[in-house]
Parts: sequence; C-alpha cells; structure tokens
Amino acid sequence: MILLTGFEPFGGETINPSWVAAEAASATLRADGHAAAAVELPCVFGQSVVVLREALQHHKPELVICVGQAGGRPRISLERVAINCDDARIPDNAGNRPVDEEVIPGGPAAYFSSLPVKASLAALRSAGIPAEVSQSAGTYVCNHVFYALMHAINTAQEQSGSANSDSEAIATPATRGGFIHVPYETQQVPKGSGTPSLPAAVMAEALAVVVRTALATTADIRLAAGSVH
Repeated sequence: MILLTGFEPFGGETINPSWVAAEAASATLRADGHAAAAVELPCVFGQSVVVLREALQHHKPELVICVGQAGGRPRISLERVAINCDDARIPDNAGNRPVDEEVIPGGPAAYFSSLPVKASLAALRSAGIPAEVSQSAGTYVCNHVFYALMHAINTAQEQSGSANSDSEAIATPATRGGFIHVPYETQQVPKGSGTPSLPAAVMAEALAVVVRTALATTADIRLAAGSVH
C-alpha cells in the first residue's frame, strides 16, 4: 500500500497544490495497478499528525510520501531531513503559532528521510521535471508532519526489535517514508509576476515518479546534490 498526503489550503489560498497533486498521483498509481490512497491533512499543528497517524494505522502502508506547498520554490524539493522544532512565522489554520517547541517532546533532534532521494532526483531529471534535494523542510506544519512521520517509522522499527514492547506501533517496521515540497500551482500565480510555479499535472507525475523509483530502489545512489549555504 502506498499512502500519499497533502494539505488543505492555508494562508488565504483557495487551493493547496500538495493535495491536488497527491490525489491525482494516487489515481495514476491505482491505474498502474498499485494499491494507493490519498489523505488530506489539516494545516494545523497537532491535528495534522493525528490525521496522519490514523491513516498510517488504517492503511498500514509500505511507502508514505507526505507533500506540502513551498510557494516561491521553483522545483520539486525532495526533503532530506526533518527537525524536532516547531517555530511558526505565521499562525496555522486554527490560529496556533508555536515558537521553539518540540514536535515530539524528548525526541531525537532530527530524522533523515528513508526515501531514495538521490535516485528520485535522477529519475525526475530524466523525466524532464525540475527537481532538487532540499536540506530544510522549514519549521512550519510541513516539517511538523515530516518529523512525526519519521518518528512513527523509526519507533516501529525500534519496537520490532524489542521483546519488551507491548504497545501497538503506528507504522510498520517495513514502512519507508519522506516528504516532498511542491511549488505554487500555475493558477495561483498572477501572470507576468515571475513567481515560480508548475502545473498540477507535472507535480502529480513527479510524485508518481518518486513512488515508482522508491518501489524499485532498495539502496540510494551516490549523486552530488548538496548545497553550500
């Protein structure tokens, strides 16, 4: 089972391309013969993780890709690392604005994605889709969800090796997952503004490419995709 998530609109927008792309990619993957589901998350600290955990428990996916909007970025961003920090520059859709709070109290400082981000980058470039490896998913609800996802996956793996664990894991030990940021959708951007955007269909195809790559890749490739600042 493949689980894709996207967010509801936020910040005064009427659409969120992360959800549009996740829903369309899920349909494409089902048409290809894969078991796939898409779930829309609220753009709310805390509640977004509740909905994500419910989806993980219900679907028991082997692969999870959470998607969010990063307006202003020009490319599909394959996020490398989630940090245990909520620091909101703007309120979420429920008016919450945490500052310097942990996503998971007492959790590790950070988790790396378990998606093959370098192989996915190569596949996206081969498909003619602008893409990059990103070193920061921010400190808003996107990173909040990314960190919570990776914490659930890592906790399941740790519990699978413990004979003393009697709690039900949210994810399965075999689950892999990560986060992808997408740019604005073309209809969100005023013509002539110069603001980067991509059509929803391109974003959806990008997600499908990453899923196919992840399913076919057990070990990531070595490819220079870092940054100097």
